Formats: sequence, structure tokens, C-alpha cells
Amino acid sequence: MNVPASVNVQASVRVPRSSVTRFAPSPTGLLHLGHAFAALTAFDAASPGGFVLRIEDLDQGRCRAQFDAAILEDLTWLGLTWPPPVLRQSSRGGAYRAALAALEGLGVTYPCFCTRSEIAAEIARAAQAPHRADTTGTAAYPGTCRSLSASERARRAAGAEAFAVRLDSARAAHVIDRSDLQFTETGVGPHGETGAVRVDPRALGDVVIARRDLPAAYHLAVVIDDAFQGITLVTRGNDLFEATHVQRLLQALLGLPAPRYAHHRLILDPQGRKFSKRDHAPTLRALRAQGVTPGEIRRRLQLPAGR
Repeated sequence: MNVPASVNVQASVRVPRSSVTRFAPSPTGLLHLGHAFAALTAFDAASPGGFVLRIEDLDQGRCRAQFDAAILEDLTWLGLTWPPPVLRQSSRGGAYRAALAALEGLGVTYPCFCTRSEIAAEIARAAQAPHRADTTGTAAYPGTCRSLSASERARRAAGAEAFAVRLDSARAAHVIDRSDLQFTETGVGPHGETGAVRVDPRALGDVVIARRDLPAAYHLAVVIDDAFQGITLVTRGNDLFEATHVQRLLQALLGLPAPRYAHHRLILDPQGRKFSKRDHAPTLRALRAQGVTPGEIRRRLQLPAGR
């Protein structure tokens, strides 16, 4: 099966003429120092006027309007500017559904009916555990539903049973039939990777790209939106380096342009852990209340003075 030269999955794709970067937080909590480092790094790497803000609010069950507003306030306080309007993923359902339909047409997706507990039990039973870890740090999906017959998939999908849509990584690798698929790393990956990096289509296994209640999951939504917004350079933490393999694969399947990537160091707490909302990392709002200035934030993060 041949991959189409281009799949029309977005309203428009602007051809970038300069470095266009983006910061794409989820409004599920207040921003902390780790977010500040990511946002400032992206802003500093962009050409003038080339910094784009995107709000990743697909999971409406966890996202809150007050956190959305707080993100804009905190970034403005840091001295960041971006062209309006701010793109919100909750408005992009049509583009995601078109992309998902295109992937289904290529025969590289399948429904997965496994619960998290069932997946964990299957991994525990596997003879050759551990599997490769995905970007959440959990073991990769063992492929339980990949072998279901077409009739069984249709029967279960038509019922009330919840399911996710997974990318069949082995089938996708066969469809693109490109052993030279690469992405360009302009930073330094977690193992010293830089320059042209060959894509491993199976790096994360069969990742979830949509759910029955959501038109897209992270990996699919991000490649569609990066293309739509004309992103030419993706700056992000090196904990997402492995995700680049599956995202570059999706770009190739959908005929989307491939940005360059620059993975950077993570900001760690005194215990050596990545800053996170779950661990109640000090927020920018709290630091502001203590009288900390944006310049001091840059110095704490060992970043140069803003332009």
C-alpha cells in the first residue's frame, strides 16, 4: 500500500520561512519552574514573532478554565508574547477525526478494549518483560487486541464497551516501507543523540492515538497541530525524546511536514525529581507572590537575559 503524498487533515498549513516554535501546556494546574524553562527555551529559540502558544485541553474532564487563564497571565508576566488567537485543541476535533480516518484507510489502526489493569496483568505474565516504556514511564502495550478478527472488532466496537484506537506500529512500518526515515535533532537527546536520528517505528509499541470519548490522543493531536501552526522547531524536555519516533512515523503516514527537534535538560527538584503538578512543585504564581522577578526566574533556570 502506498502512502499518499499529502493527506488533507488540516484547514491550512503555512509553509514556515523562519524558526517557529511552540509552548503547549495543559490547563490542569498552575505553571511551575519546569514549565517556565520549557516556555522560555521555546521563546528564545524562535525567530522574532515566531513563538506560538497552544492550549492542550482535549481532556475536558481534567482541564479547568481558571488554569487556562492563569497560563496566559503567568506567561505574560514572564515577558512572553505570541500572535493571536491561541489555539485550543478542544476546537480541533474535525481535523483529528480526518487524520484518524486517513490512518484507518491505510489499515494501520485497531481498536483496543483492554483496561489498564488488564494490560498490567498481561505485561506481568509476559515471558520477556519488561517491555519498552512509553512516554508516561509505563510499559509498552503488549498487543493483546492486535490479533482480534475484523468481525470481533466490529461486534465489540458497536456495543457499549469502551475502547481506544491504537497505531499498529508493525503495520505502519510496513506501509511506509522507508528504512531511511529520520528526524533532525538539533539539541542533545538523553543518550547523546544529535543530528540525523533514524526512526524506530516500534520504539513505543502500539500507542493510543484516540479514545472513544476523544477524537485524538497526545501523539496524533500534536503532529496535526504542529503542521497546522507551521511549527518548524519543536523544543521540549528530553523525557519526550522517544516520542519523536512515533510522531515522525505519523507525520510520514499522513504526509505532514517534519519540524526539527531540540530536546533539552529537565528542571529537577532538590530530590532530583522532575518538577510536576502531582508533586506540588512551587508554582510561578507562588514565586510571584514572594516577590521573585522574571529576571530572577531566568537566572535560577540558568537562562540568558530575555531579548
